[in-house]
Amino acid sequence: MVASDHWRESAAAFEFRQGYLSTVKERTVRVRVAGRRGTLTIKGITVGAARREFEYEIPIDDARTMLDELCERPLIEKTRHVVEFGGFAWEIDEFSGVNAGLVVAEIELDHEDQDFPRPPWLAEEVTDDPRYFNPNLIQEPFSTWVSRPGDSAG
Repeated sequence: MVASDHWRESAAAFEFRQGYLSTVKERTVRVRVAGRRGTLTIKGITVGAARREFEYEIPIDDARTMLDELCERPLIEKTRHVVEFGGFAWEIDEFSGVNAGLVVAEIELDHEDQDFPRPPWLAEEVTDDPRYFNPNLIQEPFSTWVSRPGDSAG
């Protein structure tokens, strides 16, 4: 989770629109449009904080058609901000649509136990909380959560 907006000062932003052709636990199949690029991504089951991932560029028109006609609803809409901190690139996703209000940060590591400096704007660790997985955000959007981070009951 992200605790403050101090990261915004040095962030580069990209708009994403993505949807899922499959959200079964053993594998997800995602279609994404980011700018003028379309991708198809297949991800295996998560083990710890890692999983197998295969990504392929596809024609942008095919990606848009899949999003409009084939993907589960609702689609995931977000702005990804890339922030450098301590030699690492952090991806901060600011969701919109039915997941508006959710802002999470992610970092790619070489291995699960790799040390990294924690930016001061980081908050609660949610890696192991399946509610935050993008495929689960189409099943239970952030706007429907009874208890949300930052709430007095959360």
